[in-house]
Amino acid sequence: MQEKQSWFPKFKPYQGDLDTTPVQIDEYLPVGRSIILGLQHAFAMFGATVLAPLLMGFDPNLTIFITGIGTILFFLMTGGRMPSYLGSSFAFIGAVAAATGYAGAGSNPNIALALGGTIACGLVYAGIGLVVMKTGTGWIEKLMPPIVTGAIVMIIGLNLAPITIKSVSTNTFDTWMAVITIVCISAVAVFTRGMVRRLLLLIGLCSAYFVYFLLANVMGWGKPIDFSIIGNAAWFGLPTFHAPIFNANAMLLIAPVAIILVAENLGHFKAVSAMTGKNLSPYMGRAFFADGVCTSLSASVGGTGMTTYAENIGVMAVTKVYSTTIFVVAGIFAILLGLSPKFGAVISTIPVALLGGASIVVFGLITVAGAKIWVDNKVDFTQNSTLIIAAVSLIMGAGNFSLHIGSFDLGGIGTATLAAILLNLFLNRGEETVAKVQSVESEANNSVVQGS
Repeated sequence: MQEKQSWFPKFKPYQGDLDTTPVQIDEYLPVGRSIILGLQHAFAMFGATVLAPLLMGFDPNLTIFITGIGTILFFLMTGGRMPSYLGSSFAFIGAVAAATGYAGAGSNPNIALALGGTIACGLVYAGIGLVVMKTGTGWIEKLMPPIVTGAIVMIIGLNLAPITIKSVSTNTFDTWMAVITIVCISAVAVFTRGMVRRLLLLIGLCSAYFVYFLLANVMGWGKPIDFSIIGNAAWFGLPTFHAPIFNANAMLLIAPVAIILVAENLGHFKAVSAMTGKNLSPYMGRAFFADGVCTSLSASVGGTGMTTYAENIGVMAVTKVYSTTIFVVAGIFAILLGLSPKFGAVISTIPVALLGGASIVVFGLITVAGAKIWVDNKVDFTQNSTLIIAAVSLIMGAGNFSLHIGSFDLGGIGTATLAAILLNLFLNRGEETVAKVQSVESEANNSVVQGS
């Protein structure tokens, strides 16, 4: 009789050489090294985790606080078997903008609608996780092959592009500051190495912030940054919480983001599996469920939806440290950071032009990441079905084509995502049927020829 597997692995101290031997998922390092590596992961997630709530009009202080709690809960709910940091997800931005009418600057006045929709999305995602725990991931991979997952990821970036460009086009100064921000982030991405490169968003934004300060506050060329709110903010205190409102239309707009999260995280978990040399497929259901639950819990108090972070996967690839206990340390750092209103005040001084420039880079990288899925999986674009799936869904997403079902609005991202999935099921099945008919006809013709 096979012994039932425990929820957590038997964690053991790491006894290898860090320069030559990877630290495995079920190993842990001494406290000092764990703190340093945990802090590094906190820095890696910082730029994107702060940027996402700003682009949706959420409170970045609260989001940082909640992602720390979510990461620790993720560790507990997956049994410490999936090394990941749960950060704020960019996949929600388009759906939240559509559901709330958010213009991209300041606090979102309809944040409660977004929270209700995000809770619904988290519950759908958690439900998918429960199904995967029972059935495995095979049906997901069949439902969303690389042509579909690549298109879904690209749709996010393309759909958000018009909103981003509009936000930095209000005046000439803001437009040029967006360009300077892009240059700063690009320079960090290309001309630096190691951990500095991993922090390209954070360091690039800080550099552009300094340039903005010189041009606006010192030289008087633009709207100066107001630092008074920083002095008035307390060093320690709880972030401001928000209650959700459950609106059917907003929920229908945001809930389909669960499909995008599944596609995104499936790729992340496969990457981690390849890096560690461990088969993590048996735990993907746990991870989907945990991410879904944490997303709903986050939105219930005013936080954004969550996802596993590619930035932290990159850190693991560089350091070869896959220990899940490191992410608990990173989560604790995030919680402490989120408990400082002064930190939130500093973040709130970032000009819209800089956020817009950073958004152009981020949404562009998201779009290219979708194309990379096609390249890595050698998607065959000589097939008409593949061409149609990609062409139709991408243009729907980029043009914000939205279907209305009664009083419900699927939104551009939701409609394009649904189109990619349904076209794949319809066209590929049709192509298989045609291929079978042709095969039968070919065999019949050969029989006739041989008989004559």
